[in-house]
Amino acid sequence: MRPLRPTIRTAAVAAGVFALVTGLSGCGIRGTAVPVDAGSAPSRATCVVHGPQASATPGSATTSVQLLCTSLLLPVTRLVSVPEGGDPAALARALLDELKRPPSPAEDEAGFSTAVPQQLTVSGPAKGDPAGALRLNMPPDDLAPLALAQVVCTFAGTPAADARPTVILGGPSGDRPKSYACTDETRTHPETVQGNGSPLPSADGR
Repeated sequence: MRPLRPTIRTAAVAAGVFALVTGLSGCGIRGTAVPVDAGSAPSRATCVVHGPQASATPGSATTSVQLLCTSLLLPVTRLVSVPEGGDPAALARALLDELKRPPSPAEDEAGFSTAVPQQLTVSGPAKGDPAGALRLNMPPDDLAPLALAQVVCTFAGTPAADARPTVILGGPSGDRPKSYACTDETRTHPETVQGNGSPLPSADGR
């Protein structure tokens, strides 16, 4: 007769393994023979761009453009071409080009993004517009609120807006331009800028 000890030992080991798996399942942990890769921990936006900043070269200057990070408007330094003669509309186009440009790898890593559409363009005032007005190729309030806030707060305080804290924006010729302010509220709640433009009279007072 064969000894029964190995069989008893094997059965005991099997019972122990079964009890261990059953116990883990009872605790809400599913037993598995395959290692599970839980993946890396979710990253958090720092909203701080690391690395050297671009230095100004002849015909260019460093300036701030407003990008989005964690639903806030925050300034990012960019190098832009300075238009000859200081034409406000030309500077507005240079700034708008920066807003449409995808974030750099360093900006992207910090969590920055832009909502400004590629098809958006800007030009100078139409006939009868108030001084310093800028015209977009679509009504400002038809833009996504975050995109409009980026445009307003990037133009505000620069020669593109005659250094005013407000920006006079209109859509295609025929629409009356409105004055949009860039405030602390705009920066912390960019969505509030839409619909808050103040209508302005034309240059002839009508």
